Amino acid sequence: MQVCYRHPDRETGVSCSSCGRPICPDCMTTTSVGMRCPECARERTRVRNFAAGAAETPVVTYVLIGINVAVALAALASGGAGTGLGNDAIHRNGELSRATIGHGDVWRLVTSGFIHAGLLHLLFNMFSLYILGSLLEPVVGRLRFTLIYAVSLLCGSFGALLLEPNQPVVGASGAIFGILGAAIVVLRTRGISPMQSGLGFWLLFLLLFTFTTNGISIGGHLGGLAGGVLAGIVMYELAPRLRLPSPAPALATVLLGAVAVAGSIAIS
Repeated sequence: MQVCYRHPDRETGVSCSSCGRPICPDCMTTTSVGMRCPECARERTRVRNFAAGAAETPVVTYVLIGINVAVALAALASGGAGTGLGNDAIHRNGELSRATIGHGDVWRLVTSGFIHAGLLHLLFNMFSLYILGSLLEPVVGRLRFTLIYAVSLLCGSFGALLLEPNQPVVGASGAIFGILGAAIVVLRTRGISPMQSGLGFWLLFLLLFTFTTNGISIGGHLGGLAGGVLAGIVMYELAPRLRLPSPAPALATVLLGAVAVAGSIAIS
């Protein structure tokens, strides 16, 4: 049983609906969005204008989709194929492998996440990014969403190099697995079960697809998932419980990405 964060001698089964910290009856404040701790109850709840839609527009998600589509069109225009890994300049200079990272092409840790093995690969990933980005970005904000995506991409690259050392890897799947994992963490801190939200079933389906389909980067998917989950835990579980100042969770997430880059270089 958890104990109240302000009264360690009191057990409780209730958590603040905003920050997730356990609170006892004396510390509870009833609001329209559930029970809140004293600190969160004093904060003004941001009102979102769904009619205007400005605050709800997942701008970063749209930008990421635009970059991925633009890269795919450029690859096709330069002689790339509509299916599989192409032999065009974009694939040659951007796809990921241990040999290329060992040669010093560290940028491939990022560029490989914006290149796809054909139009079907692109379509599936962009549809997933649209759904998950539209869900997560308005909740966590543009900066945090960008950090989660970037860290998931880098951790996915590290996972791919770790488990598929000789196989060229491309695709945004690692980053997409990461935002799926982060979305599950964020919703759980708000008292929403992963299975209740449907994200748990989606994750299980994608993991099953990962392990049963040839040509899929298992390391990329698992690495990205781990990166997103860790970023979500740092930002939405550890930070509120430890009462960290606002820049600390973002800095810790950046450090996680740096560790992934260092690990990628070390094993290459």
